[in-house]
Amino acid sequence: MATLATNRFAPSRRQSNPIALLSHAYATWRQRRRLAMLDDYARRDIGLTEGEALREALRPMWSLGA
Repeated sequence: MATLATNRFAPSRRQSNPIALLSHAYATWRQRRRLAMLDDYARRDIGLTEGEALREALRPMWSLGA
């Protein structure tokens, strides 16, 4: 399997623009908040357990990586 080499320390376009970074962090926070409010059926539909959904939902807003 071939993988692309990336430079982890090279700033992305988003990181070089503070407004875009804040906008992305806020959008991530909103998505995680909604994830925490999903019912059992919706979580199962997207393949997450309650623990996985809560773990993701409780991550801080500035934690944008995987």
